[in-house]
Amino acid sequence: MKSRLCISAIALILAIAIWLPLLHLFFRPDIGDLGLEKGVSRIADQLAAHHLQIWTNPDLRNRELAQMRQLNPEWDFMSRTFLVMALASIALRDESRIPQCLETIDLVIENTLLIEQEDGFQDFLLGYGYADNWKVQPPKSIFVDGEISLMIGARRMVADRADYQHLMAERIGNMVAQMTLSPVLSAESYPDECWVFCNTIALAAIRLGDVLDHSNHSEFLREWVETAKLHLVEPQSGLLISAYAVDGTPLPNGPGPEGTSIWMACHMLQVVDGAFAQDQYQRAKAQLGRSLLGFGYSREWPRAFAGVMDIDSGPIVPFVEASASASGLALLGAAGFSDKKYLRQLMTSLNIAGFPTRKNGTLCYQASNPVGDAVLLYALVQGPLWEKAK
Repeated sequence: MKSRLCISAIALILAIAIWLPLLHLFFRPDIGDLGLEKGVSRIADQLAAHHLQIWTNPDLRNRELAQMRQLNPEWDFMSRTFLVMALASIALRDESRIPQCLETIDLVIENTLLIEQEDGFQDFLLGYGYADNWKVQPPKSIFVDGEISLMIGARRMVADRADYQHLMAERIGNMVAQMTLSPVLSAESYPDECWVFCNTIALAAIRLGDVLDHSNHSEFLREWVETAKLHLVEPQSGLLISAYAVDGTPLPNGPGPEGTSIWMACHMLQVVDGAFAQDQYQRAKAQLGRSLLGFGYSREWPRAFAGVMDIDSGPIVPFVEASASASGLALLGAAGFSDKKYLRQLMTSLNIAGFPTRKNGTLCYQASNPVGDAVLLYALVQGPLWEKAK
């Protein structure tokens, strides 16, 4: 009896040893699904169809966005930004889809501007955004201003609109004015909290404004990068810190480098300073990017940094210390830098852990939400906007 059990155990161990390294092959996407070639891939087309269904059906849209806002109003706002960026990229990849993409983009932007006008910019922030300890007066959030500017800029890169030109120029002027009040050229996302995620988005929006309107903020952009290298880089990792006070002081109990910030910052910096962006991506890949048996993921913090789990990081998988949020944004980093191997590994993990659901030509991931799906969609179609901006 004991010998049979021993043989069975050995057989099971051998089976696991043989099949486990091959498991990823059943979930690995085709190269053509990664969006690194021209056109719109099958996966991107199905994801886009899901988002278009949400925004063209008022009842469905209200239900989906309300669910996100109950958890985190930032997610509702960011889902809009990534969707607009994705649709603009799709329009540039496939001219036949320009009318449909622009119609939805305009709907998203106009709805966003209406909410801001009626309820104030704090409506897109977490509760402490209503506090009265903003350092710069009158209070404004670079999180909101930057992403709205980026949305408008992306739309105008496809087809310009005169009314959007003034709105974008005015908002960019306000952002630059607020950023220059800080010794580290960064504006607040929340009261006395500057986030590199938001400030690099603002930089990219400023760059788009220069391309569209022939303005010139090149000296400001150059100075921001040089200042960041001196004051906003964590010495041990060489990565940009995620959050800091208006004077550049890292937050006392706040994050240093974070995956949920750095992957996005790398992508935004590509149109600001390509060499610095590449340096930050390579550092992030070395310290946060991981793969195991063909499955890719991202850590939220470098191994030597003791981070604190929060709403941005989401739950951290024990032992491997994988963050779903950081891994989602790593998709954008890998796609933006044409890191085919890592992008494929990340997509393989998503295919097994994200629970993809296809219905009537649409695709969504049950383990995600509209903002996560919008990030993925933009990752799989990004490229054309940044090529025009460069």
